[in-house]
Amino acid sequence: MTATAKAKPKNLDPAEFVQARTFAGDAWLQFRKHRLALIAVAVLAIIVLGVLIGPAFWTLDPTYIDIIAAYQISSPEHPFGTDSLGRDTLARALQGGRVSLMIGVSAMLVSISIGTIVGLASGYFRRLDNPLMRLTDIFIALPQLPLLLVLMMLFREPLKAAFGVEGGVFILMVSVIGGLQWMPTARLVRGEVLSVKSREFITAATAVGSRDGRILTSHILPNVMSPVIVAATFSIASAIITESALSFLGLGFPPDFPTWGRLLFDGKDYLTITWTLVFWPGLLISLTVLCVNFIGDGLRDALDPRLRK
Repeated sequence: MTATAKAKPKNLDPAEFVQARTFAGDAWLQFRKHRLALIAVAVLAIIVLGVLIGPAFWTLDPTYIDIIAAYQISSPEHPFGTDSLGRDTLARALQGGRVSLMIGVSAMLVSISIGTIVGLASGYFRRLDNPLMRLTDIFIALPQLPLLLVLMMLFREPLKAAFGVEGGVFILMVSVIGGLQWMPTARLVRGEVLSVKSREFITAATAVGSRDGRILTSHILPNVMSPVIVAATFSIASAIITESALSFLGLGFPPDFPTWGRLLFDGKDYLTITWTLVFWPGLLISLTVLCVNFIGDGLRDALDPRLRK
């Protein structure tokens, strides 16, 4: 055989050709199978980019009043129409979207943080399990909407005086919405902790003298993050709907500081004159919540080890 002749390939085990698999790679492969979740990611990205960078391209002032242009349905100058004072609905929707999305994300962080802490403590420390779960049951049994209205009425004015009108309402909404939506996360995390802490690596960590805090943060918490991430997506959707409901009832931001829910509240009295005042903010709320729910469904399937091959 000459030096230039090709060597005969060795008979290798097919397993040697299998590429190394990772958790993120498996999750992404499973997530791609959820077509609605992929479409939801694209639509939500358009909405988020629109509210974040849209005002840089659509430069009309959302507070500019033009009585002559009032009650327009749609025109080249005002694609989403105008309100009763002639203010551009598209500019107000872009401005309001920032606030609505910020409240949704901030309230989600509050609720997920409280729920994760309560769930970890309840599932890991046996002496805390019964008191924390009974506290969770009490919060679940409370009527959510009446309690939201009472808390908004009680703390609205003190927080306005301390942090200003916009800052006070924002802090109050995030605190109230996040503080009343942590219970499902706490129950979910507790169940996962009870399952994880009975495994061998937790027993080994306890045997070598690891402290409870290190076991919780280094061993148990990483193993319960998958369901927490899924719960976070649904929490964002719930927070956006709750903020919209409060704003629709007139307990949100002032009229000159619009959110999507506030735009609905302002437009309901003029529904017989122009339908665009409620259509566009309602559509944005519906699309955002629907996309977040579809993404949550996709993540739930992608992070479920029973569905990953």
